[in-house]
Amino acid sequence: MSRTLVLVRHGQSEWNLKNLFTGWRDVDLTEQGVAEAKAAGEKLKARGLKFDIAFTSALKRAQRTCQLILDGVGQGDLNTVRDQALNERDYGDLSGLNKDDARKKWGEEQVHIWRRSYDVQPPGGESLKDTGARVWPYYLHDLQPHVLAGGTVLVAAHGNSLRALIMALDGLTGEEVVGMELGTGVPIVYRLNADSTVASKEVLA
Repeated sequence: MSRTLVLVRHGQSEWNLKNLFTGWRDVDLTEQGVAEAKAAGEKLKARGLKFDIAFTSALKRAQRTCQLILDGVGQGDLNTVRDQALNERDYGDLSGLNKDDARKKWGEEQVHIWRRSYDVQPPGGESLKDTGARVWPYYLHDLQPHVLAGGTVLVAAHGNSLRALIMALDGLTGEEVVGMELGTGVPIVYRLNADSTVASKEVLA
């Protein structure tokens, strides 16, 4: 019984590089992002991990990361489910703006609150709590059953959708989770107990 869940934040995107708020905007990986995704695949292959199913978001930076990882472990044709429940947090009116320009417009403190608070929404967008409200039910109904049935499941998604998921898995508070940094292309390997609690967690940095 494997009961293994692997979470990977997508590799560096074009807008990560340009310091832009991305959210639901559909941008691709940079060359570095492609290299990060391939490296994640190599790390997982070195661990002998084989997946039963993969999940990713409706955005191509996560989908491409997912595919590069699966290619790397020799499972390029694996059944992959795409769902916007795993999309990045929607930054609303901030989407497409340079983070430095946003600080000039609204002030350093306000932009920090929008980026790093748990339940404050940016204008027209989602808070991390809102993101969790779509991620958690999706995990319980669509992802977790595969893991608890003994499977090995890959999730390639985004910084904030994965933060919300890790918050639930690790039992973190809203204050604890907002300070957590997730590296691009870094696999996090969870093994679950039969009762869905976490048996072990390993970050393959």
